[in-house]
Amino acid sequence: MPSKAPAPLGLRQLAQSLLYPCCKRTERAPLKVNAMIHWHIVCDFDGTITPTDVIDNVLQRFAGPEWETIEQEWLDGHIGSRECLSRQLALIKATPSELLAYFDSVEIDPDFPDFVDHVIGLGASIEVVSDGIEQGIARILSRHYVTLLPILANRLRQVDQNSWRIDFPYASDACRAASGNCKCKCKSTPRSKRVLVIGDGKSDMCVASTADFVFAKGSLADYCVANDIPHARFDTFAEVPALLALLPQGIAANANSFTADNQELFHHV
Repeated sequence: MPSKAPAPLGLRQLAQSLLYPCCKRTERAPLKVNAMIHWHIVCDFDGTITPTDVIDNVLQRFAGPEWETIEQEWLDGHIGSRECLSRQLALIKATPSELLAYFDSVEIDPDFPDFVDHVIGLGASIEVVSDGIEQGIARILSRHYVTLLPILANRLRQVDQNSWRIDFPYASDACRAASGNCKCKCKSTPRSKRVLVIGDGKSDMCVASTADFVFAKGSLADYCVANDIPHARFDTFAEVPALLALLPQGIAANANSFTADNQELFHHV
């Protein structure tokens, strides 16, 4: 009598099998075209797509040392990222050409462009959602031939020849973390899709708590472990296609957590 095929892994078993690779797990065939049509990917930028934090590097180059005191207030939980970024960006003294020259020096994970092509080919939708600077993200990605992704991030505004402020088009007064970009509120995920969050740090923790699954690095991975959030740890995007092949398929489990009926259309500025 033929043996039964193994049952597909549930989200919790999937998380355990990825976190503890010594355990036996079910082998999966490579993903087929449209295999990820039920998934929407929310991907962080600083420290996730890039190896370093772009805003921190801007501050190190163009702001006085007091930005680090403000940063520590945020890390200690005394202020939200909206207040932190407002105060820090006001310290910057740089011309537009100096900022653009820095943005043009930033490298990204070399496997990220292929990852984008891969998941779009599998039917997934993807957007970059960041508490960083929209203009910098767009310029950095376009230099690496990633030009069609929606980018939801904060916007840098010039005050005078070498002074700047930051605007927060995706902030929310209801945001518990007082973030500049409330990642839980600014997604345009269709109701029928599961949500995969990819990130590395503090600004991703709230949205990771309500996602269907998380690919995590850095402190976000530690947060997922501490809070029993289904996730897989990764270091580079070269590892991610193999992880994608293990994701469960089907309609969204947390669809109601990711709706944005009145989502404004994204425009680069």
